[in-house]
Amino acid sequence: MTTPSTPLSPAPTAIVLIGHGSRDPLWRVPIETLAQRVSQRSPGMAVCCAYLEWASPEVQEAVEALVSQGHRRIRLMPLFFGMGKHAREDMPALVQALRDQHPGLELQVMPSAGELSEVLDLLASLALKDL
Repeated sequence: MTTPSTPLSPAPTAIVLIGHGSRDPLWRVPIETLAQRVSQRSPGMAVCCAYLEWASPEVQEAVEALVSQGHRRIRLMPLFFGMGKHAREDMPALVQALRDQHPGLELQVMPSAGELSEVLDLLASLALKDL
């Protein structure tokens, strides 16, 4: 039983899957499907999608919602394949702004999907499948 003098245990790590965003709602389907699959593999973990532009929620909104739910550890997973301006400039600036707004928040920023050797190996295997 929790009493006023007993601190609440922190919520587990939450995951934010980050996409570029698009005005076309069909564009978001693969990212939302990935979020569902992550949730199925880890029931009870907070997993959400967020976007840099053209779609909601934006990354800041998603992080704010998770913080308001008590999450103090959040993993950001950018789903960018190339290392364009968003990955090189926008993401680091966004992460710094979030850290400035929430000094006690632990943000773990994963490399962009296109930088992960596991992703590249999987795509290579798929390209060669059934050949």
